[in-house]
Amino acid sequence: MDLDRRDIIKIIATPRRTDREYEINLSGVDLSGINLSRLELIRVNLSKANLKGANLEGANLEGANLEGANLEGANLNNANLEDANLGGAYLKGANLEEADLKGADLKGANLEGANLIGANLEGADLKGANLEGADLIGANLEGANLEGANFFGADLKGANLLGANLEEADLKYANLGGADLKGANLNNANLEDANLGGAYLIGANLEGANLEGANFFGADLKGANLLGANLEEADLKGANLERANLEGANLEGANLEDAYLKDANLEDANLGGANFFGANLKGADLKGANLEEANFFGANFFGANLEGANLKGADLEEADFLGANLEGANLEGANFDDYYWDDLDLDLD
Repeated sequence: MDLDRRDIIKIIATPRRTDREYEINLSGVDLSGINLSRLELIRVNLSKANLKGANLEGANLEGANLEGANLEGANLNNANLEDANLGGAYLKGANLEEADLKGADLKGANLEGANLIGANLEGADLKGANLEGADLIGANLEGANLEGANFFGADLKGANLLGANLEEADLKYANLGGADLKGANLNNANLEDANLGGAYLIGANLEGANLEGANFFGADLKGANLLGANLEEADLKGANLERANLEGANLEGANLEDAYLKDANLEDANLGGANFFGANLKGADLKGANLEEANFFGANFFGANLEGANLKGADLEEADFLGANLEGANLEGANFDDYYWDDLDLDLD
């Protein structure tokens, strides 16, 4: 069936039965390259339809069925796809800038290289979707389900991911600079070499996440859960980790210069060779932690717990240990020049 814009306008103008799930059935129809811009296509069944290169700019597809449809390179700029079914749809290179996909079903959809700048994906389901290299700058993904989704190299700068589910998602090399991830679930997610500079991760769950080489410069991780996370060689310069849980985390070689770790839990964490120059660890729990060869020049350990910690070869010059607990700590070869300690004379010879 070879249809053009006029044919579609006639079809949607005919009287419809409102008791059907989908009012018009265009399932499997070849509509490649067609111009359907600004048409009312509410609840139309376009499942498995070929819409490759189609122009759907400003079209109203609310509640439409596009499951398994081919929308490669299609123009959906400013289109309304609220509550639409795009499960398994092929949207590679599609333009969805400023599109409304609130509550849409995009499970398993292919959005590789798609343009989703400023798109609204609030509450959308993108479980297992492929968004490799997609542009989501300023997109709204609040409360979205992104479990197991592929965001490899995607640009999510300034995106809203408040409360989103990113469990086991792949965000390697992704740009999340300035993104809002407050309360988001990133359990076991892969953020290797990702950029989270200035991102908001207050209360986020990053348990078991791979954050090797990631950039958290100036990020806010207050109260975040990083239990067992891998932060090897990560950059957390100036980051806020107040009351964060880093128990058993790997921070080997990480940069935490001027980081704020007040009351943070670093019990049994690996901080070997890490840089904590000028960091604030006031009241932090470092019981049993490995701090071998780490740099704590000018760091603040006021009231911190370092019981049984390994400080072998660590640089603790000008560090403040007032009220700290170093019972059973290994201080072999540590540099304590000009340290501050309340009423205690350490025998370091």
